[in-house]
Amino acid sequence: MNNDTIRLAVLEAVEASLSAQIKAIRLLRTKKPSSQTRDAEPGSPAHIKSRSHIDMTYDILAEATRPLHITDIISLIAARFDTRVDRESLVSALSKRVVRQDRFVRTDKNTFALISARNPKASRS
Repeated sequence: MNNDTIRLAVLEAVEASLSAQIKAIRLLRTKKPSSQTRDAEPGSPAHIKSRSHIDMTYDILAEATRPLHITDIISLIAARFDTRVDRESLVSALSKRVVRQDRFVRTDKNTFALISARNPKASRS
């Protein structure tokens, strides 16, 4: 290899690297920073999208004030938050919370409620 061949190869590599960096910068300019989603006003579309499935379930059960079957919870989440929730994932996440006695109790098979004084039907089991 002569010096001109090496020089051209190095320049092509630098050009490709700079081109990729420019594309990345342009992409970042068009995207909304994630901190704006976290700091969004409660109830705004950005705030609703940033909520976890557990938090959505908590809101649904708090409004229901009674135990709900997982099918009903998923339907209400879809209607209120316009999002799909995987049934098995949500049951698993809720079951883990039940074991830790963290916000939720299981009142029957695949039926959950909140641990709260407002919900006398919810007993720790």
